[in-house]
Amino acid sequence: MEHLATIIIVIIILILVVLAIRKIVKDKKSGKGSCGNICADCPYSSNCNKK
Repeated sequence: MEHLATIIIVIIILILVVLAIRKIVKDKKSGKGSCGNICADCPYSSNCNKK
């Protein structure tokens, strides 16, 4: 019972991490990337899937 606050915080952090990973996977499957679409500053702009 003395570690209840720590356990709750860890559970909240794990939930946030799972939600973030889920969003990244969902975005990737729908064709969205994590790119900010600023190709002029990107060293990998020649490899980008431009639409």
